[in-house]
Amino acid sequence: MATNDIRGWLKEIGELGELQAVEGVDWNLELGAIAELNIRKKNCPALHFQGIKGYPKEYGVVACALTTAARFAHTYNLPRAANWREMLEVYRVKYEEWQKSLDGFPPTVVKDGPVLKNVQRGAQVDLTVFPSPRWHEMDGGRYIGSGHAVITQDPDTGDVNLGCYRVQLHDKNTCGIHITPGRHGRLHYEKYHARGKPSPIVLSIGHHPLFFAVAGSEVPHEPKSEYHFMGAVRGEPIRVIKEELTGLPMPADSDIVLAGWLPPGKTRKEGPFGEFTGYYSAEDEAPQPVIEIERVYYRDNPVMLGAPPNRPPDEYSKMMDIVRSAKLYNDLVKAGVPEVKGAWISDVGRQLWITVSIKQRYAGHARQAALAACPGYTMGRYVVVVDEDVDPTDMDEVLWAMCTRTDPARDIDIVREMRSIPLDPIVRKPTDDYKTSRALINACKPYEWKDKFPRAIKMSQELENKIKAKWGKALNM
Repeated sequence: MATNDIRGWLKEIGELGELQAVEGVDWNLELGAIAELNIRKKNCPALHFQGIKGYPKEYGVVACALTTAARFAHTYNLPRAANWREMLEVYRVKYEEWQKSLDGFPPTVVKDGPVLKNVQRGAQVDLTVFPSPRWHEMDGGRYIGSGHAVITQDPDTGDVNLGCYRVQLHDKNTCGIHITPGRHGRLHYEKYHARGKPSPIVLSIGHHPLFFAVAGSEVPHEPKSEYHFMGAVRGEPIRVIKEELTGLPMPADSDIVLAGWLPPGKTRKEGPFGEFTGYYSAEDEAPQPVIEIERVYYRDNPVMLGAPPNRPPDEYSKMMDIVRSAKLYNDLVKAGVPEVKGAWISDVGRQLWITVSIKQRYAGHARQAALAACPGYTMGRYVVVVDEDVDPTDMDEVLWAMCTRTDPARDIDIVREMRSIPLDPIVRKPTDDYKTSRALINACKPYEWKDKFPRAIKMSQELENKIKAKWGKALNM
């Protein structure tokens, strides 16, 4: 890959015609609103905000980084794809290759890097020097961490993890962090707290978007880290520096890195925050752990990466569609489900809607695929199985198949007592029992008489090519 930082990435996508500069916005709601409206456009550009109200002109915030298949492909060092379905086919094959090559790409420890240009220590720490946005109208404050990477370590094994958990700016030297139970970052700090010790933590908040993309994904890697996975994607190791306070490996080429501790028993009200489900967080202003920042590292004229969740589709959903769908596709094949032709976790429902496409080979094949797709995804509320003639990435086609190929009494099964998460809006709070049911929907033609099912209207490829050749330019087809 040609670059390893956000500055080089901005230059490259600018040359691809995928970047738009925006100057003079207010960090308070205006920046977030522009980013949200931009995402609603088809093939929207990435946005580079500068001259943000109250901050030096050169200080920047980047948003909408991964909202197109082209930018996703560029970020992951993949061939450019025409659409998300094509991108999925490319990504899922490479994903398996990357997983097999993790051993060859451990992070390289270096003593110096661009991130060490400026250092704040102790009483010098002032997080307000960065233009952290207030993204949504009902957010409880400014969020310095949305497109970031949180670096923690297991005190028992020494394993390092990069995750993406929202981080609210409280004041000059403290932040609040919200981590869902069961996530690596939370498991790590809970282990430290059980011993009465503060948990070390490092946050990279300005970096190549690959850091955010991988930190925000469920990448099976243990005992390797996300650093290994990113090295495999890039084809070269990630450069890291041993952070002087915590000893954690921080990205040498980041624009901004924060380091400090999560002390046991110390909390502060955090939120609410507009979350990935399209709703504000479940517990308004709930007490969450406090991060005490004792070191700030940053380059001259630093650039932050922002990726605020919104009502879908948004940037996070677009990115995660590919990553989670590729894993699902490959998992189904490994589970022995034959003739899988596609899998998609739709951005419309976030993690709540799963579609699997198969070529039916026997009675019960569709139910087998649905059950195989059900257990591994914490919020897969609806699992829909369709025939191979239906594009699982196209919700219009999926709903058409559901409406025309299902008999509800026969083709919908309910699985109860399935795991969910605190951010699930349908789970009534307060509770410690995050469970919901799942609907498994067979939207395939009835196997027993599928050959006699009415023929679907479909233009032949020959006719389509002929019409496009003759009329495509005039009619922009």
